Amino acid sequence: MSEDRPWYRDPRLVVARRDVASLSREKTIVLALLIQLFVAAFSSFLVVGLTSLYDPGSVSTGEVEMAVTGDAHEELLDAAREQEGSNAVHYENPTEAELAFREGRVDALLRVDYVESAGGGGQRVAVTARVPEGSIRSTLIVVEVRRVLNTLERQVRADRVESLDEPPVPLPSEVAASPYFGFTYTVLIPLLLFLPPFISGSVAVDTVTEEMERGTLELLRVAPVSLVDIVDGKALGMVLIAPLQALLWVALLAANGIPVANVSLLLLFVTAVAAAVVTLGVTLGVSMRRRRPAQLLYSVLTLVVFGAAVVLPEHPTTTVAKLAVDSPTLSTYGHVFGSVALAVAAYAVARRYVAGVNADAL
Repeated sequence: MSEDRPWYRDPRLVVARRDVASLSREKTIVLALLIQLFVAAFSSFLVVGLTSLYDPGSVSTGEVEMAVTGDAHEELLDAAREQEGSNAVHYENPTEAELAFREGRVDALLRVDYVESAGGGGQRVAVTARVPEGSIRSTLIVVEVRRVLNTLERQVRADRVESLDEPPVPLPSEVAASPYFGFTYTVLIPLLLFLPPFISGSVAVDTVTEEMERGTLELLRVAPVSLVDIVDGKALGMVLIAPLQALLWVALLAANGIPVANVSLLLLFVTAVAAAVVTLGVTLGVSMRRRRPAQLLYSVLTLVVFGAAVVLPEHPTTTVAKLAVDSPTLSTYGHVFGSVALAVAAYAVARRYVAGVNADAL
């Protein structure tokens, strides 16, 4: 950069501003941003419905009427009494129970019988359950029936513990945890923070390949601007937009009563992830020069890399969740600063590769 040229006229900053300004013309990107904005702005309202999909058992089903038949009905009736949302009624006549189920007077039909175990191991309890199909209510009924059957299983195991050769493994103590808390910090917040970097990488692929396909890359180089400066500018704009989006999402979550801790570390982590995927995007754009194959390979590689992250001591989504709830460990800090070092090293290698590319051949 010449000494008499102000810093804001640096070619890399000019290219970055140009690319960021052009995002408003990308309808797909704008729609993705609007969807994220909507989710973040109305997160406290949406989390109730989203949690019902994530964990149907977290939603109150109302009282579920169950018709019970069979010679082992007493055991299931005892299990149903322990569940607040279940009301089990015994029918002596299976035909009457079937009729009540068909007419909708009961929500589920359960037949409970004692069955001889194979090999003469005594009797076991066999349950056949029927629920209506084809509605959201059916899913909630299944959840309630499953709760009753889980209680029945525990009761049967406890009653027959003396017949076992070895004592059963004790069950862990139940922890009263809100499914809304778990969904918000393990699914919603990582989703909102990871989408901006991946979108930035996708846009980086588009901006590089479109310059080549439309022939505008030559016009930029006439400025004169080197290919490395062009790539620097495009990468800079796409990397910076990701933490800005993440900061906006965090602010909207806080406005909805969802506090997020360690915001600075989260933004640093998002920036590092954005730098890594944008580096991948611009490198693929320069090397492949065509949008469709570059985008396809970018999508496949990001999915493979993100999926392979399960082998790490801590998955990136876990890192975000731990930081957001203010319970980071040494592994969490190691992932954050390790991702920064990896992003810097990756971009240094990418810059060296771009510098060696013959710009006249593009």
